[in-house]
Amino acid sequence: MNQRAFPGFLFALLAAAMWGALPIGLQQVLKVMDPQTIVWYRFAIAGLGLLLILAGKKTLPDLKRLHRRYVLLILLGIFGLSVNFVLFNIALQYIPPTTSQVLSPLSSFVMLLVGVFVFKEKMGIHQKIGLVVLIVGLILFFNDHFADFMQFNLYFKGVLIAFIASTIWVAYGIAQKILLLKFSSQQILLLIYLGCALIFLPFSSPKQLFELNGLQLGCLLFCCANTLIAYGSYAEALNRWEVSKVSAMMTQISIFTIIFSEVLAHIAPAVFSDQQLNSLSYFGAVLVVSGSLLSAIGHKLPIGRTAKIK
Repeated sequence: MNQRAFPGFLFALLAAAMWGALPIGLQQVLKVMDPQTIVWYRFAIAGLGLLLILAGKKTLPDLKRLHRRYVLLILLGIFGLSVNFVLFNIALQYIPPTTSQVLSPLSSFVMLLVGVFVFKEKMGIHQKIGLVVLIVGLILFFNDHFADFMQFNLYFKGVLIAFIASTIWVAYGIAQKILLLKFSSQQILLLIYLGCALIFLPFSSPKQLFELNGLQLGCLLFCCANTLIAYGSYAEALNRWEVSKVSAMMTQISIFTIIFSEVLAHIAPAVFSDQQLNSLSYFGAVLVVSGSLLSAIGHKLPIGRTAKIK
């Protein structure tokens, strides 16, 4: 691994680990603080931190370049990321962290379909196979929750909200893809973070901060730092490593969540609940990761070099 690739690998690993641990921390804070307040704190602190970083580097976005088209794209990105964040938090009130992260790869496949139909990109056979593997994996992962889906209970509600959160994220992905032609990823994130913070300010209750105990306060600080560190590490990874390899690393997020959940449940069972997954669910999670991985790097395999469709 060359001098640029190894730091790229480390940045990608850090981003995946941070995102894998995020829902575990969020679930602790949600015991006291409402979702919109958590989201406001995350965006406000991340926005302030990124503002200081870009100001120090003298790379703040030039607002004079924000023509009407780009303003609309910024608003689209604010909508996508803000709704994704708050729905993700709401879903964690009904489902375990592992379940929420197993659903997260769906956003990549929705983005893939948008790329095919909107940006006229090509969809390889490996991506179609990856999608099938992912769907089979999801069916196996939820094998002991079919009754919950039939009863439309709170677990089903949480899964549905998490699914919507994953698909809504695509609005942010589209906006960022187009805005990258004019601004850097960090500049785009700064504008979106600050915009999201302004939106959630009227609906937040910052005083809830004083109701948190030591553990919950630590988890909130971790979640706020997570927003800045994870997205920053992801951007640095893309700058130093191949996109396909970074994408492959991101498919491992749910695995990190499973590992962290198991370890914490063993260390502090009174605080962190057991995932209660059966062997078929674990196998389903592996298939979900495998399907995502095949979609990310399958073009480098013999199957990925076969015929493609538009």
